[in-house]
Amino acid sequence: MRALFAVGLTIALSACAISVNTDPQPAQLKSSRSVTPAERALLEKQVADAERAFARTMADRDLAAFERFLSLETVWKSGPDGENKPLRGPKAVVGYWKRYFETPTAPFSWEPASVHVTDAADLAISAGPVYDASGKRFATYTSIWRQESPGIWKVLFDWGSPWVEPSKR
Repeated sequence: MRALFAVGLTIALSACAISVNTDPQPAQLKSSRSVTPAERALLEKQVADAERAFARTMADRDLAAFERFLSLETVWKSGPDGENKPLRGPKAVVGYWKRYFETPTAPFSWEPASVHVTDAADLAISAGPVYDASGKRFATYTSIWRQESPGIWKVLFDWGSPWVEPSKR
């Protein structure tokens, strides 16, 4: 009985010793350095170039190259039959998006209009227009990129939304 009491007391005291971090800033964010304006410009160019190369995979009809731009943790707002259920992971995204690579010509294209990199230089956002095959704008995309190794950016999140001409809003 005493042994059982000692074990229970040990567990209870251990639970009391656990500290809870109530600081809203995670430790890794506090210690991250801020990029200089020149570094930021270089990183934003890297992401814009990656976005253009990613878009070129659609024009080139190269699904394997398309997949290489996806982070292993990628989440996409594209889903079966327009349900917009998030697709998780490259295999799910490629499984759904392969339909867009099956025709001889690309059904749409996109290009970055703006790119911004975080102060920690590990994440970036790119956004821009999406055009149908005739060149008419029909959507806007937003992608979150993660720098997975120096100079290597992969799509972590991708979201698209319909575009409405400003005069019709």
